[in-house]
Order: sequence, then C-alpha cells, then structure tokens
Amino acid sequence: MTELGMGMMRLPLIDENDQTSIDIEQVNEMVDTYMDAGFNYFDTAYIYHEGVGEQAFKKAVVERYPRESYKIATKLPLFIITEESQLEPIFAEQLNNCGVDYFDYYMLHNVSGFTETAWKNVDLFSFIEKKQKEGKIKHIGLSTHGNAEFLEELLVEHPKIEFVLLQINYLDWDDEGIESRKCLEVARKYNKEVMVMEPYKGGFLADVPDEAEKIMKECHPDKSVVSWAMRFVATMEDVNVVLTGASTLEQLESNIYEFKNAEPLNDEEFKILKEVSEIINSNITVDCTKCRYCVDSCPEEIDIAKIFDLYNKHKILGSDDWSQPGNAYLNYSKLDGVGIASDCIECESCIEECPQQINIPEVLKDVAETFETEGYGFTD
Repeated sequence: MTELGMGMMRLPLIDENDQTSIDIEQVNEMVDTYMDAGFNYFDTAYIYHEGVGEQAFKKAVVERYPRESYKIATKLPLFIITEESQLEPIFAEQLNNCGVDYFDYYMLHNVSGFTETAWKNVDLFSFIEKKQKEGKIKHIGLSTHGNAEFLEELLVEHPKIEFVLLQINYLDWDDEGIESRKCLEVARKYNKEVMVMEPYKGGFLADVPDEAEKIMKECHPDKSVVSWAMRFVATMEDVNVVLTGASTLEQLESNIYEFKNAEPLNDEEFKILKEVSEIINSNITVDCTKCRYCVDSCPEEIDIAKIFDLYNKHKILGSDDWSQPGNAYLNYSKLDGVGIASDCIECESCIEECPQQINIPEVLKDVAETFETEGYGFTD
C-alpha cells in the first residue's frame, strides 16, 4: 500500500529570499492537515533550508504530536563529510535537531559521483548499520540520482540497504540520463522498498505548457494537470512512499486530494503522457528541480535555483507575453549580499553538486544575457 509522505525540502517562507525564514505557523497548519488526512511520514535532511529544516520538523511535529504517531526520515549529509570523525557529531546533532531518540528511516544523502569523496573514502555504510544495531535507526537506506547501473552496483555491494529514494515521474521515466524506469526495476530486482521523490519534478509537472495542458484537458476536462503526475506514481506497483514537496497549505491540500483519488492510468493515458513529455522537453530550457544543492556551494552567493526558475518561465511564456520574470530578476539583483548571473566565476563547484548534471556556469551566461539588459533596468 503506497503512502503519501510530506517532504520538507520546500517549506513556506516569510521572506522568499531567505531560506531560513520558515513560516512555522503555516507549516503547523500543513502538518495538521496532513496528519488529519491519515498520513504520518515526514522527510527532511540536514541541509534543507540552509540547515534549519530538521529544526522546523521538530517544532511542527515533535513538539506537537506523540512520538508513536509519526515516522521521520532524514539524511546523512555526504556533501560535507571528508573523514570518519565527523559522523558521530553530525548524527548526534541530527537527533537533537529533530528532537527524537531514533530515526524511523535514515539514508545516505545523494549517493552519486558528486559525493564519492564521502562514500568512497569514509565507511558510511558500516556507520549506519552500527546505528541501526544500537536502535538509533529502524531502517537504513540511500537516496540517489544515479543511473540504473550505478544503483545496482551499490545494492550488490551493500546488501543490508533496505530502501532507496528515487527520482520518479512521467517526464523522467524513460529519460536516458535519469533512468527512472530502470532504477525502479533494479530496486524491485533486489527487493528494496522504494520511496519516490520529485513526482512533480520541482513543479514542472504542475505548470505544463499550454499545448500540453490542452491535450490533458481534452481527455479529462475535470482533472487537474497535477492529477496526471500523481496518478503516475501513486498507483505504481512496488512504491512504498510518494513524497510531496508542497510549499503552501493549498498545494498540500491539492496533493492529498489527488493522492486519495488517484486511479491507475490506462493505455490511452500513458500515450498522452508520452506526448505531453515530448512537449514539455521541447519547452524546458533548464532541467532544474530547485533542490538548491548548488546554491549552498556557490562562493558568489548566487541563488541559482531562483534565477533558473525565472529564466525557465521567461523562456516558456516569452518576454512579449509576460515580463514578470525579468522584473523579478531585477528586484532580486537589488537585494543585499546576493550574486547575480554575471557574478559567476566558473569555479564549477555547482556542477559537482547538481543531480540533474546541468552545466550551470554556461546557463548562467545565457541568464545574464537575457535579464541583465537595459530593457530590464540594468545599466553598464
């Protein structure tokens, strides 16, 4: 039976330019709505919201609900680990951040070529197995954006891994780089529990191009665009949890409704989704899911995820139809302590952190050429 999980990567903010300014009152409402709907699986991570995401979980859930009423999943931050001496302090800090004595699900975060310095040089797998024996973790796993071959090598080498968190959605299903379908098949082959992240691909599948939406509406006039993405993952065999990344109460309520009313897709609908995928791929300029891993690594403090979102909207909607992205970029550029696209020094640290393998410095050049013009208020 598939569960709906509440992902806490993109929580509502009081200040949209400050990832630490979590609107805890709205988060409390979201948690209450989610729990009242009969769900109880929360997913967070050490690095979410620039290090305060786990504490938000503590405030909204742990301090307001009994321990037996919820399950918590969090992740060991491979991005910052270089030696074994870091493991115990970080794990202890996470328990304190979350306000719990044990984690229901604990995973190595983004095991991939980008984090191999950690998982190849430090015995992380033995560490989490040890914590499981101590009763500090109930289930051990990993999240990865690697391809199917990479995932299979990991599962063969580390058979005690119980579950995997995979990026699965209809847009990535047959993508040659992400290989959602093949990764799910590998997990099934080794009898691992599967948790799904990015069912809406960072919001892309909740706001598709008009041409794609028209096709969906012709088939089901009364169904939302979001329902198609949710149905794709919620009715899939061998999926244990589907994470929502809602950033508002309204989004969460929509996700809950769509999950509870999800029906399996038929052959005709699968064909429509394939056509929709082709349209979306032809319109997407930057395949960014707004995970923000790149932002944390940028020495120039460029909010890459934010400006890529504006850039995509600009490209999809066209400057003649909607100038708001350019105006929003100008407003962003006037904030204190932020870098703009042209500030990029091409150090490439962001590329190493990007699960989608985007050549970020190259795209930033295009962003600068698009937005940093006199037409949007920039002057030499």
